[in-house]
Amino acid sequence: MAEVVSIGDLEGTPHANVFPNAEPKTIRLTLDAGEAVAAHDHPDREIVLYLIEGAIELALDDEEYDLSAGDIVRFDGRREVSPRAIESSVALIVLAERSSN
Repeated sequence: MAEVVSIGDLEGTPHANVFPNAEPKTIRLTLDAGEAVAAHDHPDREIVLYLIEGAIELALDDEEYDLSAGDIVRFDGRREVSPRAIESSVALIVLAERSSN
């Protein structure tokens, strides 16, 4: 059976869990212009971030990436990540469990 969710109907800011208690962990991140998430990591995960709307400066360790709506970035969750919204932004983030390979 498929689960269908409207991203705009999700509750929780800046993080809303799209499919609670399900893998892969999927989060809607909503940031106002100038708002940031403190640097952190997800060591047991591989991450895909899809920027739905807005513009984000994404810090990964000592590298910075300027993302705009429609951009997708994939990275190792062991990297220290910190997104900062250049303008009000909404992203969909998938945190997949790291494979044992």
